[in-house]
Amino acid sequence: MNILRQLILCVCIFAVNGCDAIDPNTQSDVENKIIMTIEPRLNMDENGYYHLTLDRNDWQTIHRISGHLNYDDGLPAELIKVYWSSNLYWYLNDTLGYIVHEGLTDDLVYVSYDTTYITGFNGMEVPTSNQASYSNAEGEVNNMIAPVKIMVGDTMRLAWSYYDYELNEGLIRIVLE
Repeated sequence: MNILRQLILCVCIFAVNGCDAIDPNTQSDVENKIIMTIEPRLNMDENGYYHLTLDRNDWQTIHRISGHLNYDDGLPAELIKVYWSSNLYWYLNDTLGYIVHEGLTDDLVYVSYDTTYITGFNGMEVPTSNQASYSNAEGEVNNMIAPVKIMVGDTMRLAWSYYDYELNEGLIRIVLE
């Protein structure tokens, strides 16, 4: 019986000394802020504008914009959702594309026998940037932009935002040449 009392007393002492009261409504001073560094893979001019040369032979020019999310202690921030937006967009005409139907003839010759046009998309707005992405285990985040050739001479404003304990936002400007 005496051993049982001593055991209960030890458990109570560890329970009282081992627990601190935590208020979930207060932020701790040890919380790290997340910092994003952008890596557009483009040349920057003296005014801080980046420059992207558009492909004149294709409708869209695809380009990857990267960044790194790190805590202020240098560790990577994994699985952080980054929202992206651009000021530029374009509109679809009535025909989005087409499907070529192919098959085998009775003589087992592979031929195209019909084309179906995909219509009904007139006036649909197409953004020039993906909407969101997540950082990987190294803190890397990527976004694809796809300006079209009629945007030559425009300046794309590519904005991003993410949350740690507050809203964090950034913006770069890309001159489309």
